[in-house]
Amino acid sequence: MTKPTALKSGIKEVTFGKNVKYVEPVNLYGCKIGNDCFIGPFVEIQKDVTIGDKTRIQSHSFICELVSIGKNCFIGHGVMFINDTFSIGGPACGNKSLWRKTTIGNNVSIGSNATILPVSICDHTVIGAGSVVIKDIERPGIYAGNPARFLKSSE
Repeated sequence: MTKPTALKSGIKEVTFGKNVKYVEPVNLYGCKIGNDCFIGPFVEIQKDVTIGDKTRIQSHSFICELVSIGKNCFIGHGVMFINDTFSIGGPACGNKSLWRKTTIGNNVSIGSNATILPVSICDHTVIGAGSVVIKDIERPGIYAGNPARFLKSSE
């Protein structure tokens, strides 16, 4: 029998703003975290991700490459961001040219266990728990469901 290779989670090449707090274990690498952010345990944030000031990311969330999250956002427990849309009928298998970006505006709250495909979500938006966002959201408000649909204005 061969012995498996153990890889360790940790923090590598991260740019941290002031007053950032995180709860271990986390897996953060090549990303930029703004001022006054909080990152819960069992979170992975991949390279080239930007997290805006005063954003909170709860436990067990996954933020893949090509994601930008604005200021004053809340990312609930177990939120998954996706950058591969399986545009060739299966996974891109490391072909980053097939990946797509996600942009989250400022003052956005995303409920627990939501899945966010490569989209743009405007400022002042709430995404309900368990929702699946498959299209850009250009109108502030409250969205929920699979796929996520506009429910009402947040004003």
